[in-house]
Amino acid sequence: MSCRIDRVVIGENRVVLRITGRIAAEDVDMLRTLLEEERSAVAIDLEDVVLVDRDAVKLLAPRASEGAELRDCPAYVREWVTRESERHDDENQSM
Repeated sequence: MSCRIDRVVIGENRVVLRITGRIAAEDVDMLRTLLEEERSAVAIDLEDVVLVDRDAVKLLAPRASEGAELRDCPAYVREWVTRESERHDDENQSM
């Protein structure tokens, strides 16, 4: 199973990217491009995600820190994103 991303516009100022399947390294560039193209507030719906890898978490963590909402995020992904965000913040403070 690969990654599928559906873009849903909600109102004038909100876009939801619904992701289904697995988010693996080969999907990260596509997801990054979609996120960079958005001018509205973004929510990333992860309800139907079955697996993520480290590259996906490394993309999601800073987006979540910057205000992107992670909706229906599996607990293990939320924990991993939180840890990655904290690690990223620690690295930036030491620079």
